[in-house]
Amino acid sequence: MGKQLSLTASDGHPLGAYRADPAGAPKGAVVVAQEIFGVNTHIRNVCDRLATQGYVAIAPALFDRFVRNFESGYSPDEVANARKHLAHLDWDAMMRDVAAALDAVKGSGPAGVIGFCMGGTVAFLAATRLAGVAAAIAFYGGQIVRFADEQPKCSVQMHFGEKDDHIPMSDVNTIRRKQPRAQVYTYAAGHGFYCDERASFHAASAKEAWDRTLAFLAANLKA
Repeated sequence: MGKQLSLTASDGHPLGAYRADPAGAPKGAVVVAQEIFGVNTHIRNVCDRLATQGYVAIAPALFDRFVRNFESGYSPDEVANARKHLAHLDWDAMMRDVAAALDAVKGSGPAGVIGFCMGGTVAFLAATRLAGVAAAIAFYGGQIVRFADEQPKCSVQMHFGEKDDHIPMSDVNTIRRKQPRAQVYTYAAGHGFYCDERASFHAASAKEAWDRTLAFLAANLKA
């Protein structure tokens, strides 16, 4: 359904992206922020699912600044390899890359940002730091608590697993306290519960979170 394309950030950095378009006129657009595993099949599938719901979906390759075309699965060895790239994360640079993706879809109506794991934190930061974001949705964003004093410029929804071994519930409670206007949901699931390629996939929680995501987008991405 989708296609590969190239973007250019405001600092001149070229990066790849995956874009999926709906069959008819778009309801709006959604930037999909990746996990540390790159714009892999999971992230492309999220884009495709959003396109079937009527949204233009675009996933910028946020690791292109230090490793081109990175894509990983979820085996223990692949996870260990992907985690090596955590040392290179630059949140400001990723904001520039998300802004480039937003610019690429600006003719498609109001835009939101959705992110998973690392991308969940990216989605939250897009809500606080970028213009032109009408809604932000964060799935198990482990670093959101570090930035929880920042104030979003749009509506925010978050999803966390109650059994997440990376994000303690104390962090979720801190986020709830500091972000009282955000919708914060928890599920009887672990980290990565929305990804059906992971052993931690939890179908019931994934469906409930996705239904809430679609309702949130419909409510906030209005022309």
